[in-house]
Amino acid sequence: MSKHSLAAPAAAAPARAKVPLTRPLRHPRYRSLWCANLVSNLGTWMQTFASAWLVASSSHSATSTTLVQTSTYVPVFLFALFAGVVADGVHRPKFLFFCNAFMAACACAMAGLVGLAGGQAPHGLVLALVFCLGCGSAFMWPAWQAAMCSLVEPGEVEAAATLNNLSYNVAAILGPALGGVLFGWVGAGPLFLLNALSFVGLLGVYLAWWREGAVAVRPAPCAPFRARLREGLALALGCPRYRRILRNVLTVFFSTIAFAGLLPVFVRDVLRMQSSVFGTLMGSLGAGAVIAAFFLPAIRARVDKTRILAGALAVYGAMLVALPFLHSLAALIPLIVCGGMAWSATISTLNAAAQLSFPAAVRARTLAIYLVVMAGGYSAGSLFWGRLADAWSVRAALAMAGACVLVNAAVLATGKGKTPI
Repeated sequence: MSKHSLAAPAAAAPARAKVPLTRPLRHPRYRSLWCANLVSNLGTWMQTFASAWLVASSSHSATSTTLVQTSTYVPVFLFALFAGVVADGVHRPKFLFFCNAFMAACACAMAGLVGLAGGQAPHGLVLALVFCLGCGSAFMWPAWQAAMCSLVEPGEVEAAATLNNLSYNVAAILGPALGGVLFGWVGAGPLFLLNALSFVGLLGVYLAWWREGAVAVRPAPCAPFRARLREGLALALGCPRYRRILRNVLTVFFSTIAFAGLLPVFVRDVLRMQSSVFGTLMGSLGAGAVIAAFFLPAIRARVDKTRILAGALAVYGAMLVALPFLHSLAALIPLIVCGGMAWSATISTLNAAAQLSFPAAVRARTLAIYLVVMAGGYSAGSLFWGRLADAWSVRAALAMAGACVLVNAAVLATGKGKTPI
């Protein structure tokens, strides 16, 4: 393959044709993976809820609580680049099968740990197992995104990104809500076990795909690991448009993680409510994202990506700024639903832009760089906002995070002469 064939495509003019949200589901393999991933996402959200509330309910430190998010994303920061290079040179269904099997085993270990500890467990061990689950995600995500993108037509990639986000956020409604009810009844252990069981469908789909002998996208046989790594870095960092995407990813995720990281502490210390309210508010963000998924195709047909991203960040930032000053669920739930709609537009726009930037032969490597930057923003942000909440207050940390998001929105909205997203 020539160097010319691997060069990043020029930024195209914004597409005006409306692609129906459900069009990618006409591809059988994409459809089966999407359905299995929906179930797995449900288990992931129950595990996310249970681990965050387990730590928050037995710790008075905001930093300790935000370490759950840090433990989730530090492995992605450390290993996703390596995983992307690997994913471009292996049989992806087989690779994804083993990644998900490892994550299921980690979830089983979490359930066993909490069960043996009588419903509680040392924070260090819980965070260590969350870290292990994060390692599985770090290796899985580059291959997953590259594989899902390759299963649909190029014009359907944005719709597929929105559908993937829809799957994640449908689970984000049901998982925390179900977890909030079950946590007070059966504790964290069974929720971790349900997460382990949620991988069964994905494992079955990957195993069937593996046995069919699906052809993986492979680099040239003579290309060693280091050469492929250098090639991926050179392509990603040498593309001005992709560098701008990465800068936006870093700043956006650094600020927005304040919501997920500090919400358990906000519910516990500011609202002085229990796990069911935490689950309801987490689910409200997912509800907004689900609602937005049905409007985004029409919006994308009329508005360019940069304006969509700027507008979505403005709404999300306003949600974070207003959040600390509200105490009624009647006001908080609609506010967070609006934030969820904005978050769906943000994440699907950034993901689709990254997926469409490079050809399939190097896509996993370049997406891995995107994931490393995302995880770096999440990891650093969760630590920063947790420490700020301990030093000042949860209210101050949330308001300052919202202000940072609003600044990012303003920079995007007023940018002149820059390569578009």
